[in-house]
Amino acid sequence: MASVSTLPGTQTEHRGLPHWMDRVFKELDKLRSAPDKDAVHDLRVAIRRCRSVGAVMREVDPDPAWHQLRRVPKKLFRKLGELRDAQIMDEWVSEHGAENDKLRLLLHESFQSKEQKLTEDALRIAGKFDEKSWTHLSRKLSKRVRLAPPGSLAAQCLAVERYEEAKDLHAKALRAKTPEAWHALRIGLKKFRYTTESLLPQHYEKWSPMLKKLQDILGEVHDLDVLSGIIKEVSGEAAAVVPEWERTIERERKARLDEYREASVGKKTFWQEWRRGLPQNEKLRAAAIARLRVTARATDTHPRRAAHVSRLAVALFDALGRAHTAPVFGSSDLRRVLRGASRMCGLKLKGTGSPQKAARRFLASRPVPPSWTPEQWELLAWSVRYHRGAEPKTENSAFSRLSEEMQMNVRAIAGVIRLARGLRKCGIVNCTGFHAEKAAAAITVDVPDLPDSAETAALLAAAKHLLESYLGKSLILKPTLKIQVLELPPPVEPPVHVTSVASD
Repeated sequence: MASVSTLPGTQTEHRGLPHWMDRVFKELDKLRSAPDKDAVHDLRVAIRRCRSVGAVMREVDPDPAWHQLRRVPKKLFRKLGELRDAQIMDEWVSEHGAENDKLRLLLHESFQSKEQKLTEDALRIAGKFDEKSWTHLSRKLSKRVRLAPPGSLAAQCLAVERYEEAKDLHAKALRAKTPEAWHALRIGLKKFRYTTESLLPQHYEKWSPMLKKLQDILGEVHDLDVLSGIIKEVSGEAAAVVPEWERTIERERKARLDEYREASVGKKTFWQEWRRGLPQNEKLRAAAIARLRVTARATDTHPRRAAHVSRLAVALFDALGRAHTAPVFGSSDLRRVLRGASRMCGLKLKGTGSPQKAARRFLASRPVPPSWTPEQWELLAWSVRYHRGAEPKTENSAFSRLSEEMQMNVRAIAGVIRLARGLRKCGIVNCTGFHAEKAAAAITVDVPDLPDSAETAALLAAAKHLLESYLGKSLILKPTLKIQVLELPPPVEPPVHVTSVASD
């Protein structure tokens, strides 16, 4: 295997690649040269940062390259983790055990033996690291990461998601008080830290000291929990001092958890500071929409077409709302669902079955965006599923298991998008001037510049069918009447007669 220096591993050769991926090459070179504790730690941090960014971006971009980003260094990352754990616990045992303590000597010998074997394994795996695939991924992802540029609304939305996840794990850890809960919180804080570092660098500059401090505290708690489990398996002469070691570990563990609680519980904590720095209220709702647009741009080869359909769909929704055709069209929450679903109408994903089914599965597996409810997100996913193709069926299908209210809302939202797509195919460009009137037998919608032809009528008959089934009455689309204003000729002024006066 060639060394990193002979591959695209220098700053000059890696120009234009994401710095967080380029860092892996540099730290890999250091490990191969001198596999000391710092090299192990720095390479593991560099890989974890890449994996964290990949996990975040996979939520909005289904490109398989993000999965590859996590898969390529997986074996090396795990082996480095085992090696790092052995090194840290050996250090702790050496610092807290008496020089002639039998258990200390036993553990030190065990950790030293493990460290030597794990170092050899880590170097062997590092020597087989797929640098070619990593370079290829770097170049590809340097473009895809621009879908959510640092500091953008979409980037802020992703940071809010990681914050909410970490805050929820914080609450669970305080309640459960189990090693598993504290470890999960540690992982959640790591994800939030690396997300802000990559996507919100200005925020990270202010927040990094506290984030690193908390990560270190919870990391030490985890190490003590692992060490406690190892000590419980000790037998023989050293078993006599196990209770004393357990008391020491519990005392040290409690001190660190008390330090964490002191910093994290109360009216003024870092949680409040972080939340104030992230979008809220209307800005948060705008950030959630921006997040959806990232997914649309990531998979849609015709984003302008989807944006046009979205504008037409919103115009139709508002016109039907002004005419009080149905309560659904007066809901601001459902209007937001419509905006999001219509932007997703170009979503193209590889999978079994129709593209619409694959799109629904993908959206259903994504986290619910901030400021959205699970019901709203489910409605969006089902509306994308039925925005084209076969209409929903109520017999022997997953759709039939939805609540009646959800089924009706899906028909309404998907029906409006279907009609908007039909209008676009008819050449409707103008998204203003829609006007609807409700009557007993039908609903009439005036559409600006609608062609009056048999071809248009046939196309719209299919496009409006689902919406008509929801409304329970016919939907008549007709061209907006253009009022011709006759221009009158300018008035003719009478000639001016000038009388000359003869001088005396």
